[in-house]
Amino acid sequence: MLVEVKVPSVGESVQEGMIESWRKASGEMVERDEIILELETDKATVEVPAAVTGRLAILAEKGQVVKVGQVIATIDETQEAKASPTQKTQEAKTNTETKLEPLDPGPAVNRIVREEQIDLKSYQGSGKDGRVTKEDILGANAKPAVSAKQEPVVSIVKSDKLPEAGRVATSRPMSMIRRRIAERLLEVQKNAAILTTFNEVDMTEVINLRNKYKDLFQKKYQIKLGFMGFFLKASVLALEEYPNVNAYIEGTDIISHPYCDIGVAVSTEKGLMVPVLRDVQKMSLMQIEAAIANYSTKARENKISLDDLSGGTFTVSNGGVFGSLLSTPILNPPQSAILGMHKTQDRAVVMPDGSIRARPMMYLALSYDHRIIDGKEAVGFLVKIKEGIEDPARLVLGV
Repeated sequence: MLVEVKVPSVGESVQEGMIESWRKASGEMVERDEIILELETDKATVEVPAAVTGRLAILAEKGQVVKVGQVIATIDETQEAKASPTQKTQEAKTNTETKLEPLDPGPAVNRIVREEQIDLKSYQGSGKDGRVTKEDILGANAKPAVSAKQEPVVSIVKSDKLPEAGRVATSRPMSMIRRRIAERLLEVQKNAAILTTFNEVDMTEVINLRNKYKDLFQKKYQIKLGFMGFFLKASVLALEEYPNVNAYIEGTDIISHPYCDIGVAVSTEKGLMVPVLRDVQKMSLMQIEAAIANYSTKARENKISLDDLSGGTFTVSNGGVFGSLLSTPILNPPQSAILGMHKTQDRAVVMPDGSIRARPMMYLALSYDHRIIDGKEAVGFLVKIKEGIEDPARLVLGV
């Protein structure tokens, strides 16, 4: 009996996804609950298991965009009894000893083959299971299997003059996350009156406090003490004093929040993700650092869920870890504000007594929707952040 493998529903707002990779090849045996593919959505990467044991037949290739509920493969349960361990071993041996016919390379390559009348047998594929990829044909990884006397096809560019080495453009589909990022950035630029206000903060006191207690902190909690926890604590004090920064516009209404659900931007190989820390106003410095560490681990392992990314009333982004000295962060809709942290750098500062000293300074940027937040509120918000970081005792006392 054939069992259909369909694109699972992974959230109300997710209607499609992209097949990131197949863990199994078409024709292979799969076991019940074995992960057979990874599906990328605009929120996260989802692992899809096999519902039954049997032989897999793939209907949608890697990189293909598929809809929720679409059939992307089948599993033939009748093959389960036929594929005994002895047969599997013999099958594997036969595959290695016998030259197989070229595998279906997928729609993109098939289109090029038709248009350019290319013989796939003249190429040694670099893709999975020896499949010929688009890059193989374009010349990026071309390894013709023909004799040295025969000139290989180096480009499909329609021109009398062959392109120079290293100047062949390649194409690849945007990931679902990158597509969604692009859509949201354009959306917020069109629908919000974005303005950015700057300030700078002297990091001396918080650096000294961290250096003094970081070893004791890690020994007691098994968590590293960073700077993000201090900025989130300072953000809570500022959000409570300036509630419009913690609100957003919905139609003609202002939606206010009596809690601080703060998103922390995390950079991953697939793009920027913003997991949300819930009720930060109730969290200790240790709990904040533990939550950030947990999200960093989940991001590296592609285990961040839709629930982790949903909601949020305010966002903090730290471009300083990449060396950014100054930037204007873009809002994370529907939120009305985002705080940008930057690189800490020694600069000459005039002290209250008139002397000039080198101090570790950081530029702060608050981008906000001017429809709901006035300039006076934005400036006051940054001053509140500055006060908390330059005098960390305020963060403990909540003043």
